[in-house]
Amino acid sequence: MSNYLLIPFLPLAAFLINILFGRKYLKENSHWVSILAVAGSWIVTVATLFDVLAGRVINEDLYSWIVSGEFKVSVGFLIDQLTAVMLIVVTTCSTLIHIYSVGYMHGDKGYYRFFAYLSLFTFCMLMLVMANNFLQLYFGWEGVGLCSYFLIGYYFDKKSASDAGKKAFIVNRFGDFGFGLGIIMIFLTFGTIYYEPVFSQAKGFASQTINFLGYDVHLMTLIALLLFCGSIGKSAQMPLHVWLPDAMEGPTPVSALIHAATMVTAGVFLVARCSPIFSLSETALMIVALTGAITSLFAATIGLVQNDIKRIIAYSTISQLGYMFLAAGVGAYTAGMFHLYTHAFFKALLFLCAGSVMHAMSGELDLQKMGGLKKYMPVTYWTMLFASLSIAGVPGFAGFFSKDEILWLAYSGSSPVGKFVWVIGTVVAFLTAFYSFRLIFLTFHGKFRGTHEQEHHLHESPKAMTIPLVILCIGAVASGWVGIPHLLGGGAHFTEFLKPVLGHPEAHGTHAEEWMVMAISIIAGFSGIGLAALFYLVKTDIPVMLTQKFNAAYKILWNKYYVDELYSFIIVRPAIWTAKNILIGITDARIIEAVVNGVPKGIGEFSRILRKVQTGLLQHYAAIMALGVLIIVAMMLLR
Repeated sequence: MSNYLLIPFLPLAAFLINILFGRKYLKENSHWVSILAVAGSWIVTVATLFDVLAGRVINEDLYSWIVSGEFKVSVGFLIDQLTAVMLIVVTTCSTLIHIYSVGYMHGDKGYYRFFAYLSLFTFCMLMLVMANNFLQLYFGWEGVGLCSYFLIGYYFDKKSASDAGKKAFIVNRFGDFGFGLGIIMIFLTFGTIYYEPVFSQAKGFASQTINFLGYDVHLMTLIALLLFCGSIGKSAQMPLHVWLPDAMEGPTPVSALIHAATMVTAGVFLVARCSPIFSLSETALMIVALTGAITSLFAATIGLVQNDIKRIIAYSTISQLGYMFLAAGVGAYTAGMFHLYTHAFFKALLFLCAGSVMHAMSGELDLQKMGGLKKYMPVTYWTMLFASLSIAGVPGFAGFFSKDEILWLAYSGSSPVGKFVWVIGTVVAFLTAFYSFRLIFLTFHGKFRGTHEQEHHLHESPKAMTIPLVILCIGAVASGWVGIPHLLGGGAHFTEFLKPVLGHPEAHGTHAEEWMVMAISIIAGFSGIGLAALFYLVKTDIPVMLTQKFNAAYKILWNKYYVDELYSFIIVRPAIWTAKNILIGITDARIIEAVVNGVPKGIGEFSRILRKVQTGLLQHYAAIMALGVLIIVAMMLLR
């Protein structure tokens, strides 16, 4: 276990080498530094996983970071079962996406910079998941946010990309403010911000209340909801979901790594890691479950009508993250982490397949301008098909096992909202299958609808891109096999593995009910696939007819429920008006500028008047001195 420090610090070393020497010396070979470093992290992670499987858990400090009075915190690492799962997800996906980027980013003028940013992101994400205290977690949390800003706005000379980077950074500030307050509350309550003492003491505060804004509030509920604010921002849940679709302006490998497989799942990881706190508040868990369920349905309905291939997958990500929070909110933390684990593989694969399509289509994103790509791109087609079967919950594929476990535990658990969110989750399963196969059919089947020039250049992507697709495809199919439920003859090994950290979720239903829930989920998935086939392969005029008939509903979905416009009206425009007219127009121009410019101007004016006294004539000086003497004598006489 002593080699575990290599896991985060190899990517950090790769970042430093590339950012310092990449431009001048490494240039087009910059990728080797990053790939070897991240692959090294993966190898050490696998070795560490075997240690954890053998029952060895590490929790130690590396060095003291901050010591101020009673506040003491170190750079420290906790590697337990939960950390091990996240390490496997982060290092596996990161390694494959680094390799894929060699082909995708070939010839880019900022090649070294791109790989430097990817390595820095990997370091920050690893520091986040390996932390043994909340401050280090927060460091990694803000670090991945910073890297997200760098990578979303990677094409900084493109206004939409730079705007998207700023949007992601600013929107996350809202959630992270609450998260920061939550960490402060933890320190004020427990006197420490280390996980182990906080979680061990949490039950002792289970019934404690605190006066908050004049109201008595349950302390654990307040702390849990403040922490959940950070999760809402980072994992793009309502109402802070608006940054993720725009983040697709970054290069596609960025979408796969940051906005599908790793960073956006940090919010789910946070709730799971803090499960001892969340489990003490039924109110907080209900809010988590309802937020996840509503966000899942909300994003899925938007994904039905979008035509941008990456934005459809982005809304799919928001929806699937909602599934994970739904699981956590009903107390099924292991099921949420299981879906996080399988989702990382099939969603990263979907994004990389979309990037492969874009590579062949000269950057084209519109599904309506594609079609018939199956014969030109067989590897991309089959891998994307398998990823879509997985996310649609087709039996045998990874997504089926994790999604089915969430739906079953929502249905059979003791949560007051369990049955309600189960219904929503089942509807979302249908919608997910529909829009996933809408994408497949419009992209790869039928006639090609693009330009003659685009058709002339259609080709399969290079091996640097297709090999990672094939490896991720294996994960999209088989990663769920570690969690086959007892009902289907499996050992539910994933749940058992996480049991020491997250406990065992409660299920109060019968085997018959479990079969029923599973059957309904499967029927929902196949119905979605069948309906998509009917609409986009058999009766292709139906979507057009429905669009015309339900034009108002279509416009609402097409415009994403006008949430961006609403935020622009109530937040962005007033903020810009305030900045221009008050902060700049009054505070800056009239107050600050008046002081900054007025004081020197006053001194100058006084000096101009004073200069007139200095005439150089002796009689003037004598007269002034005499006047001064007279004034002094007069003052003395008056006294």
